[in-house]
Amino acid sequence: MPIIKIMPHPEYCPQGIEVSAPSGTSICEALLENGINIEHACDMSAACTTCHVVVREGFASLNDLDETEEDLLDRAWGLEPNSRLSCQAILAQKDLLVEIPKYSINHAKENH
Repeated sequence: MPIIKIMPHPEYCPQGIEVSAPSGTSICEALLENGINIEHACDMSAACTTCHVVVREGFASLNDLDETEEDLLDRAWGLEPNSRLSCQAILAQKDLLVEIPKYSINHAKENH
C-alpha cells in the first residue's frame, strides 16, 4: 500500500502527516479518508480546481492527466509542472510526497 506524505499546511495538517491508501485510490479520497479535509467543491467530479495539489515526489507513478484535468489545472492557483487535481490523481504502488497549496480558487469558501 503506497504512503502519501503530506507536507505541513497551516489549515489541513500543521505538522504534516503520512497516510496510506490502496492503489487505485485518488489522492483526494485518501486524504479525506484519513481526516485531511482538503477542499473538493465539485465533489471530485473534475469540475473545479479546489483539490489542486503539487506532487513533489512520485509524480510519474500516477495515472496520466486527461484533457479535462489539463484544462482545469490552467486555472489553479500556484500551478507548477507537477500539479494535479487530487481527485483525478490515482495512486499506483509508489509512495508520494504531496504539498497542498496555501490557496485555492474556491470563492464560496467562508473566511477566504
